[in-house]
Amino acid sequence: MSPAAIHVPLLPEHKPKIKHASVSGAVFNVSTSIIGAGIMSIPATLKVLGVIPAFLLIGAIALLADVSVEFLMRFTHSGNARTYAGVMRESFGQAGSAATQICVMITNLGCLIMYLIIIGDVLCGSQPKGVTHLGILQQWFGTHWWNSREFALLVTVGFILLPLVLLKRIESLKFSSAISMLLAVVFVGVSSAMAIIALLEGKTKSPRLLPHLDNQVSFFDLFTAVPVIVTAFTFHFNVHPIGFELGKPSDMIRAVRISLVLCAAIYLAIGLFGYLLFGDSIMPDILVNFDQSSGSAIGSLLNDIVRLSYALHVMFVFPLLNFSLRANIDEFLFPKKTLLATDNKRFVSLTLVLITISYLAAIAIPNIWYFFQFLGSTSAVSLAFIFPGAVALRDVHGISTTRDRIMAAIMVILAVVTSTIAISTNIYNLFGNKS
Repeated sequence: MSPAAIHVPLLPEHKPKIKHASVSGAVFNVSTSIIGAGIMSIPATLKVLGVIPAFLLIGAIALLADVSVEFLMRFTHSGNARTYAGVMRESFGQAGSAATQICVMITNLGCLIMYLIIIGDVLCGSQPKGVTHLGILQQWFGTHWWNSREFALLVTVGFILLPLVLLKRIESLKFSSAISMLLAVVFVGVSSAMAIIALLEGKTKSPRLLPHLDNQVSFFDLFTAVPVIVTAFTFHFNVHPIGFELGKPSDMIRAVRISLVLCAAIYLAIGLFGYLLFGDSIMPDILVNFDQSSGSAIGSLLNDIVRLSYALHVMFVFPLLNFSLRANIDEFLFPKKTLLATDNKRFVSLTLVLITISYLAAIAIPNIWYFFQFLGSTSAVSLAFIFPGAVALRDVHGISTTRDRIMAAIMVILAVVTSTIAISTNIYNLFGNKS
Protein backbone atom coordinates (compact mmCIF):
# COMPACT_ATOMS: atom_id res chain seq x y z
CA MET A 1 0.00 0.00 0.00
CA SER A 2 1.44 3.39 -0.95
CA PRO A 3 2.00 6.12 1.65
CA ALA A 4 -0.51 8.31 -0.14
CA ALA A 5 -3.17 5.65 0.29
CA ILE A 6 -2.37 5.34 4.00
CA HIS A 7 -2.96 9.03 4.63
CA VAL A 8 -6.09 9.47 2.53
CA PRO A 9 -8.52 8.96 5.46
CA LEU A 10 -6.66 11.64 7.42
CA LEU A 11 -6.94 14.36 4.77
CA PRO A 12 -10.21 15.95 5.92
CA GLU A 13 -8.80 16.81 9.35
CA HIS A 14 -10.21 20.37 9.49
CA LYS A 15 -13.84 20.67 10.50
CA PRO A 16 -16.16 22.64 8.27
CA LYS A 17 -16.41 26.24 9.42
CA ILE A 18 -19.60 27.30 11.11
CA LYS A 19 -21.33 29.94 9.04
CA HIS A 20 -22.04 32.87 11.34
CA ALA A 21 -24.68 35.47 10.70
CA SER A 22 -23.58 38.90 9.51
CA VAL A 23 -23.76 42.09 11.58
CA SER A 24 -25.78 43.75 8.83
CA GLY A 25 -28.30 40.90 8.93
CA ALA A 26 -28.50 41.25 12.72
CA VAL A 27 -29.11 45.00 12.36
CA PHE A 28 -32.03 44.35 10.00
CA ASN A 29 -33.50 41.68 12.28
CA VAL A 30 -33.10 43.75 15.47
CA SER A 31 -34.50 46.87 13.78
CA THR A 32 -37.47 44.94 12.43
CA SER A 33 -38.08 43.48 15.91
CA ILE A 34 -38.14 47.03 17.31
CA ILE A 35 -40.25 48.74 14.65
CA GLY A 36 -43.49 46.85 14.80
CA ALA A 37 -46.86 48.25 15.72
CA GLY A 38 -45.31 50.82 18.08
CA ILE A 39 -44.54 53.22 15.25
CA MET A 40 -48.26 53.88 14.72
CA SER A 41 -48.80 55.19 18.25
CA ILE A 42 -45.66 57.32 18.57
CA PRO A 43 -47.35 60.47 17.08
CA ALA A 44 -50.14 60.17 19.66
CA THR A 45 -47.57 60.28 22.47
CA LEU A 46 -46.48 63.72 21.22
CA LYS A 47 -50.07 64.91 21.58
CA VAL A 48 -50.13 63.68 25.18
CA LEU A 49 -46.62 64.68 26.29
CA GLY A 50 -45.71 67.54 23.97
CA VAL A 51 -42.81 67.43 21.51
CA ILE A 52 -39.91 68.09 23.89
CA PRO A 53 -40.83 65.59 26.68
CA ALA A 54 -41.71 62.94 24.06
CA PHE A 55 -38.36 63.33 22.32
CA LEU A 56 -36.51 63.16 25.66
CA LEU A 57 -38.49 60.07 26.66
CA ILE A 58 -37.74 58.29 23.36
CA GLY A 59 -34.03 58.99 23.83
CA ALA A 60 -34.05 57.88 27.48
CA ILE A 61 -35.86 54.61 26.77
CA ALA A 62 -33.54 53.85 23.84
CA LEU A 63 -30.56 54.39 26.18
CA LEU A 64 -32.05 52.15 28.87
CA ALA A 65 -32.80 49.49 26.22
CA ASP A 66 -29.12 49.51 25.26
CA VAL A 67 -28.09 49.09 28.90
CA SER A 68 -30.57 46.26 29.48
CA VAL A 69 -29.37 44.34 26.41
CA GLU A 70 -25.76 44.78 27.56
CA PHE A 71 -26.74 43.27 30.93
CA LEU A 72 -28.44 40.32 29.23
CA MET A 73 -25.54 39.56 26.91
CA ARG A 74 -22.88 39.91 29.62
CA PHE A 75 -24.67 37.57 32.03
CA THR A 76 -25.50 35.17 29.20
CA HIS A 77 -21.85 34.72 28.22
CA SER A 78 -20.73 34.52 31.87
CA GLY A 79 -22.92 31.47 32.42
CA ASN A 80 -24.19 28.50 30.44
CA ALA A 81 -27.53 29.89 29.27
CA ARG A 82 -28.36 30.37 25.62
CA THR A 83 -31.84 31.89 25.99
CA TYR A 84 -33.46 34.76 27.88
CA ALA A 85 -35.38 32.26 30.02
CA GLY A 86 -32.09 30.43 30.70
CA VAL A 87 -30.47 33.62 32.03
CA MET A 88 -33.42 34.14 34.35
CA ARG A 89 -33.24 30.50 35.45
CA GLU A 90 -29.59 30.91 36.47
CA SER A 91 -30.51 33.99 38.54
CA PHE A 92 -33.95 33.15 39.94
CA GLY A 93 -34.49 29.45 39.36
CA GLN A 94 -37.41 27.85 37.57
CA ALA A 95 -39.81 30.59 38.66
CA GLY A 96 -37.73 33.23 36.88
CA SER A 97 -37.55 31.13 33.74
CA ALA A 98 -41.31 30.51 33.73
CA ALA A 99 -42.06 34.21 34.32
CA THR A 100 -39.91 35.17 31.32
CA GLN A 101 -41.48 32.59 29.03
CA ILE A 102 -45.00 33.63 30.05
CA CYS A 103 -44.21 37.32 29.43
CA VAL A 104 -42.77 36.51 25.99
CA MET A 105 -45.81 34.40 25.14
CA ILE A 106 -48.27 37.10 26.24
CA THR A 107 -46.41 39.94 24.53
CA ASN A 108 -45.63 38.19 21.27
CA LEU A 109 -48.95 36.42 20.79
CA GLY A 110 -50.74 39.70 21.48
CA CYS A 111 -48.52 41.39 18.88
CA LEU A 112 -49.15 38.69 16.26
CA ILE A 113 -52.90 38.98 16.71
CA MET A 114 -52.68 42.75 16.55
CA TYR A 115 -50.57 42.61 13.36
CA LEU A 116 -53.21 40.51 11.64
CA ILE A 117 -55.93 42.91 12.82
CA ILE A 118 -53.92 45.81 11.36
CA ILE A 119 -53.49 43.97 8.06
CA GLY A 120 -57.21 43.20 8.01
CA ASP A 121 -58.12 46.82 8.74
CA VAL A 122 -55.86 48.15 5.98
CA LEU A 123 -56.95 45.65 3.35
CA CYS A 124 -60.61 45.16 4.29
CA GLY A 125 -61.59 48.13 6.42
CA SER A 126 -63.15 48.36 9.87
CA GLN A 127 -66.18 49.80 11.66
CA PRO A 128 -65.02 51.39 14.93
CA LYS A 129 -68.00 52.76 16.92
CA GLY A 130 -70.25 52.28 13.90
CA VAL A 131 -68.13 54.45 11.59
CA THR A 132 -67.23 52.59 8.39
CA HIS A 133 -63.65 52.83 7.14
CA LEU A 134 -63.17 51.11 3.78
CA GLY A 135 -60.08 49.04 3.21
CA ILE A 136 -57.78 49.44 0.24
CA LEU A 137 -59.24 46.40 -1.53
CA GLN A 138 -62.80 47.77 -1.23
CA GLN A 139 -61.70 51.21 -2.42
CA TRP A 140 -59.93 49.77 -5.44
CA PHE A 141 -62.25 46.91 -6.46
CA GLY A 142 -65.50 47.35 -4.59
CA THR A 143 -66.92 44.97 -1.99
CA HIS A 144 -66.71 41.27 -2.93
CA TRP A 145 -66.50 37.95 -1.08
CA TRP A 146 -62.81 37.59 -1.96
CA ASN A 147 -61.83 40.84 -0.26
CA SER A 148 -63.68 40.10 2.97
CA ARG A 149 -61.53 40.14 6.12
CA GLU A 150 -61.73 36.37 6.58
CA PHE A 151 -60.64 35.48 3.05
CA ALA A 152 -58.03 38.23 2.63
CA LEU A 153 -56.34 37.30 5.92
CA LEU A 154 -56.48 33.60 5.03
CA VAL A 155 -54.67 34.27 1.75
CA THR A 156 -52.13 36.50 3.54
CA VAL A 157 -51.46 33.88 6.18
CA GLY A 158 -51.25 30.99 3.72
CA PHE A 159 -49.17 32.53 0.94
CA ILE A 160 -47.04 35.21 2.64
CA LEU A 161 -46.69 34.50 6.35
CA LEU A 162 -46.60 30.69 6.44
CA PRO A 163 -43.54 30.28 4.17
CA LEU A 164 -41.66 32.83 6.33
CA VAL A 165 -42.56 31.34 9.72
CA LEU A 166 -41.45 27.88 8.53
CA LEU A 167 -37.83 29.09 8.19
CA LYS A 168 -35.72 27.51 10.96
CA ARG A 169 -32.88 30.06 11.24
CA ILE A 170 -33.55 33.64 12.20
CA GLU A 171 -30.67 34.68 9.91
CA SER A 172 -32.82 33.46 7.01
CA LEU A 173 -35.22 36.30 7.75
CA LYS A 174 -32.63 39.02 7.14
CA PHE A 175 -33.90 39.68 3.60
CA SER A 176 -37.54 39.97 4.65
CA SER A 177 -36.39 42.15 7.55
CA ALA A 178 -34.47 44.38 5.12
CA ILE A 179 -37.63 44.75 3.01
CA SER A 180 -39.61 45.46 6.18
CA MET A 181 -37.20 48.24 7.18
CA LEU A 182 -37.39 49.68 3.66
CA LEU A 183 -41.19 49.74 3.89
CA ALA A 184 -40.96 51.43 7.30
CA VAL A 185 -38.72 54.08 5.74
CA VAL A 186 -41.25 54.49 2.90
CA PHE A 187 -44.01 54.90 5.50
CA VAL A 188 -42.02 57.58 7.34
CA GLY A 189 -40.76 59.18 4.10
CA VAL A 190 -44.19 59.61 2.54
CA SER A 191 -45.65 60.85 5.83
CA SER A 192 -42.79 63.36 6.14
CA ALA A 193 -43.24 64.52 2.54
CA MET A 194 -46.96 65.06 3.11
CA ALA A 195 -46.20 67.05 6.27
CA ILE A 196 -43.58 69.20 4.50
CA ILE A 197 -45.99 69.92 1.63
CA ALA A 198 -48.67 70.85 4.14
CA LEU A 199 -46.15 73.05 5.96
CA LEU A 200 -45.29 74.92 2.76
CA GLU A 201 -49.00 75.40 2.05
CA GLY A 202 -49.60 76.61 5.60
CA LYS A 203 -51.91 73.71 6.42
CA THR A 204 -49.91 72.09 9.23
CA LYS A 205 -51.07 72.11 12.83
CA SER A 206 -49.10 73.97 15.50
CA PRO A 207 -47.24 71.38 17.61
CA ARG A 208 -47.47 71.61 21.37
CA LEU A 209 -43.95 71.66 22.80
CA LEU A 210 -44.99 70.90 26.39
CA PRO A 211 -47.95 68.98 27.85
CA HIS A 212 -51.18 70.89 28.38
CA LEU A 213 -52.94 69.98 31.62
CA ASP A 214 -56.61 70.84 32.05
CA ASN A 215 -59.81 69.27 33.30
CA GLN A 216 -59.57 66.60 30.61
CA VAL A 217 -55.87 65.74 31.04
CA SER A 218 -54.27 65.20 34.45
CA PHE A 219 -50.62 64.83 35.40
CA PHE A 220 -51.09 61.08 35.78
CA ASP A 221 -52.44 60.80 32.22
CA LEU A 222 -48.93 61.64 31.01
CA PHE A 223 -47.71 58.29 32.32
CA THR A 224 -50.04 56.41 29.95
CA ALA A 225 -47.70 57.38 27.10
CA VAL A 226 -44.72 55.64 28.70
CA PRO A 227 -45.89 52.03 28.03
CA VAL A 228 -46.45 52.91 24.37
CA ILE A 229 -42.81 53.94 23.93
CA VAL A 230 -41.57 51.05 26.10
CA THR A 231 -43.49 48.61 23.89
CA ALA A 232 -42.01 50.32 20.82
CA PHE A 233 -38.50 49.48 22.11
CA THR A 234 -39.23 45.97 23.40
CA PHE A 235 -37.22 43.51 21.30
CA HIS A 236 -35.40 41.62 24.05
CA PHE A 237 -37.14 38.33 23.25
CA ASN A 238 -35.09 38.17 20.03
CA VAL A 239 -31.71 39.18 21.51
CA HIS A 240 -30.57 35.59 22.09
CA PRO A 241 -31.81 33.99 18.83
CA ILE A 242 -30.11 36.77 16.85
CA GLY A 243 -27.02 37.07 19.07
CA PHE A 244 -26.09 33.38 19.08
CA GLU A 245 -26.02 33.26 15.29
CA LEU A 246 -23.30 35.94 15.30
CA GLY A 247 -19.61 35.18 15.70
CA LYS A 248 -18.82 37.37 18.73
CA PRO A 249 -20.87 38.84 21.60
CA SER A 250 -19.48 42.29 20.76
CA ASP A 251 -21.09 42.01 17.31
CA MET A 252 -24.53 41.81 18.91
CA ILE A 253 -23.90 44.86 21.08
CA ARG A 254 -22.79 46.78 17.99
CA ALA A 255 -25.84 45.62 15.99
CA VAL A 256 -28.19 46.63 18.81
CA ARG A 257 -26.70 50.11 19.12
CA ILE A 258 -26.90 50.74 15.39
CA SER A 259 -30.50 49.54 15.39
CA LEU A 260 -31.48 51.67 18.39
CA VAL A 261 -30.07 54.83 16.79
CA LEU A 262 -31.80 54.03 13.48
CA CYS A 263 -35.14 53.22 15.08
CA ALA A 264 -35.06 56.20 17.44
CA ALA A 265 -34.50 58.46 14.41
CA ILE A 266 -37.46 56.85 12.62
CA TYR A 267 -39.67 57.25 15.70
CA LEU A 268 -38.69 60.91 16.10
CA ALA A 269 -39.40 61.60 12.41
CA ILE A 270 -42.82 59.90 12.29
CA GLY A 271 -43.75 61.44 15.63
CA LEU A 272 -42.94 65.00 14.59
CA PHE A 273 -44.26 64.87 11.03
CA GLY A 274 -47.35 62.90 11.99
CA TYR A 275 -48.15 65.46 14.68
CA LEU A 276 -47.53 68.35 12.29
CA LEU A 277 -49.85 66.73 9.75
CA PHE A 278 -52.81 65.98 12.03
CA GLY A 279 -52.22 67.97 15.24
CA ASP A 280 -54.51 67.18 18.17
CA SER A 281 -56.80 65.16 15.88
CA ILE A 282 -54.11 62.46 15.74
CA MET A 283 -55.55 59.05 16.62
CA PRO A 284 -53.88 56.33 18.73
CA ASP A 285 -53.55 54.47 15.41
CA ILE A 286 -52.25 57.01 12.88
CA LEU A 287 -53.43 54.79 10.01
CA VAL A 288 -56.97 55.88 10.86
CA ASN A 289 -55.96 59.47 10.08
CA PHE A 290 -54.56 58.42 6.69
CA ASP A 291 -57.87 56.71 5.97
CA GLN A 292 -59.56 60.10 5.81
CA SER A 293 -60.43 61.59 2.44
CA SER A 294 -57.73 63.90 1.13
CA GLY A 295 -59.78 65.67 -1.53
CA SER A 296 -57.33 64.99 -4.38
CA ALA A 297 -56.19 62.03 -6.47
CA ILE A 298 -52.54 62.49 -5.47
CA GLY A 299 -53.47 62.81 -1.82
CA SER A 300 -55.55 59.62 -1.98
CA LEU A 301 -52.68 57.82 -3.69
CA LEU A 302 -50.25 58.93 -0.97
CA ASN A 303 -52.70 57.79 1.70
CA ASP A 304 -52.94 54.36 0.07
CA ILE A 305 -49.14 54.10 -0.22
CA VAL A 306 -48.74 54.90 3.47
CA ARG A 307 -51.33 52.35 4.58
CA LEU A 308 -50.22 49.60 2.19
CA SER A 309 -46.51 50.02 2.98
CA TYR A 310 -47.27 49.70 6.67
CA ALA A 311 -49.43 46.62 6.17
CA LEU A 312 -46.61 44.97 4.20
CA HIS A 313 -44.16 46.08 6.89
CA VAL A 314 -46.01 44.26 9.67
CA MET A 315 -46.31 41.17 7.46
CA PHE A 316 -42.51 40.93 7.49
CA VAL A 317 -42.28 41.69 11.23
CA PHE A 318 -44.69 38.82 11.95
CA PRO A 319 -42.20 35.93 11.44
CA LEU A 320 -39.59 37.51 13.75
CA LEU A 321 -42.00 37.68 16.68
CA ASN A 322 -43.35 34.24 15.84
CA PHE A 323 -39.79 32.86 15.98
CA SER A 324 -39.20 33.80 19.63
CA LEU A 325 -42.80 32.97 20.59
CA ARG A 326 -42.47 29.46 19.17
CA ALA A 327 -39.09 28.91 20.83
CA ASN A 328 -40.34 30.00 24.26
CA ILE A 329 -43.51 27.91 24.07
CA ASP A 330 -41.46 24.87 23.07
CA GLU A 331 -38.96 25.43 25.89
CA PHE A 332 -41.85 25.90 28.33
CA LEU A 333 -43.81 22.81 27.26
CA PHE A 334 -40.95 20.48 26.25
CA PRO A 335 -37.88 21.46 28.33
CA LYS A 336 -36.24 18.04 27.97
CA LYS A 337 -36.86 17.50 24.26
CA THR A 338 -34.23 17.93 21.55
CA LEU A 339 -33.75 21.30 19.86
CA LEU A 340 -36.93 22.38 18.11
CA ALA A 341 -35.17 22.95 14.77
CA THR A 342 -34.06 19.29 14.72
CA ASP A 343 -37.57 17.89 15.19
CA ASN A 344 -39.53 18.61 12.02
CA LYS A 345 -42.81 17.18 13.29
CA ARG A 346 -42.78 19.26 16.47
CA PHE A 347 -41.57 22.37 14.63
CA VAL A 348 -44.26 22.26 11.93
CA SER A 349 -47.06 21.31 14.35
CA LEU A 350 -46.26 24.13 16.76
CA THR A 351 -45.93 26.62 13.89
CA LEU A 352 -49.30 25.67 12.41
CA VAL A 353 -51.02 25.83 15.80
CA LEU A 354 -49.66 29.32 16.54
CA ILE A 355 -50.50 30.80 13.15
CA THR A 356 -54.01 29.26 13.29
CA ILE A 357 -54.66 30.72 16.76
CA SER A 358 -53.43 34.13 15.58
CA TYR A 359 -55.68 34.02 12.53
CA LEU A 360 -58.81 32.94 14.41
CA ALA A 361 -58.24 35.51 17.17
CA ALA A 362 -57.74 38.29 14.60
CA ILE A 363 -61.07 37.36 13.01
CA ALA A 364 -62.93 37.07 16.32
CA ILE A 365 -61.50 40.17 18.06
CA PRO A 366 -62.27 43.45 16.30
CA ASN A 367 -60.08 45.64 18.52
CA ILE A 368 -57.46 44.85 21.16
CA TRP A 369 -55.93 48.30 21.65
CA TYR A 370 -56.93 48.66 25.31
CA PHE A 371 -55.94 45.07 26.01
CA PHE A 372 -52.55 45.60 24.38
CA GLN A 373 -52.04 48.88 26.25
CA PHE A 374 -52.25 47.00 29.54
CA LEU A 375 -49.83 44.38 28.23
CA GLY A 376 -47.38 47.16 27.42
CA SER A 377 -47.49 48.19 31.06
CA THR A 378 -46.83 44.65 32.32
CA SER A 379 -45.22 41.95 30.19
CA ALA A 380 -43.35 44.26 27.78
CA VAL A 381 -41.86 46.46 30.49
CA SER A 382 -40.85 43.34 32.43
CA LEU A 383 -38.96 41.92 29.45
CA ALA A 384 -37.35 45.22 28.52
CA PHE A 385 -36.27 46.60 31.89
CA ILE A 386 -37.42 44.83 35.06
CA PHE A 387 -35.97 41.38 34.33
CA PRO A 388 -32.56 42.58 32.96
CA GLY A 389 -32.22 44.99 35.89
CA ALA A 390 -33.11 42.24 38.38
CA VAL A 391 -30.48 39.94 36.82
CA ALA A 392 -27.78 42.60 37.27
CA LEU A 393 -28.85 43.23 40.86
CA ARG A 394 -28.93 39.51 41.70
CA ASP A 395 -25.43 39.15 40.16
CA VAL A 396 -25.05 35.38 40.48
CA HIS A 397 -21.75 35.50 38.53
CA GLY A 398 -20.25 38.36 40.55
CA ILE A 399 -19.63 40.59 37.53
CA SER A 400 -21.83 43.63 38.28
CA THR A 401 -19.99 46.86 38.99
CA THR A 402 -21.26 49.63 41.28
CA ARG A 403 -22.35 51.54 38.18
CA ASP A 404 -24.23 48.45 36.93
CA ARG A 405 -26.13 48.14 40.20
CA ILE A 406 -27.05 51.82 40.23
CA MET A 407 -28.28 51.68 36.62
CA ALA A 408 -30.16 48.44 37.29
CA ALA A 409 -31.86 49.86 40.37
CA ILE A 410 -32.89 53.03 38.51
CA MET A 411 -34.19 50.93 35.62
CA VAL A 412 -36.31 48.66 37.82
CA ILE A 413 -37.68 51.47 40.02
CA LEU A 414 -38.64 53.67 37.05
CA ALA A 415 -40.26 50.75 35.25
CA VAL A 416 -42.31 49.65 38.27
CA VAL A 417 -43.41 53.15 39.27
CA THR A 418 -44.37 54.36 35.78
CA SER A 419 -46.14 51.11 34.90
CA THR A 420 -48.10 51.11 38.16
CA ILE A 421 -49.24 54.70 37.58
CA ALA A 422 -50.08 53.98 33.93
CA ILE A 423 -52.14 50.90 34.80
CA SER A 424 -53.97 52.72 37.61
CA THR A 425 -54.70 55.73 35.38
CA ASN A 426 -55.98 53.54 32.53
CA ILE A 427 -58.26 51.64 34.90
CA TYR A 428 -59.58 54.89 36.35
CA ASN A 429 -60.16 56.37 32.89
CA LEU A 430 -61.99 53.27 31.72
CA PHE A 431 -64.16 52.61 34.74
CA GLY A 432 -64.11 55.86 36.72
CA ASN A 433 -66.40 58.80 36.49
CA LYS A 434 -63.98 61.03 34.61
CA SER A 435 -65.82 63.13 32.05
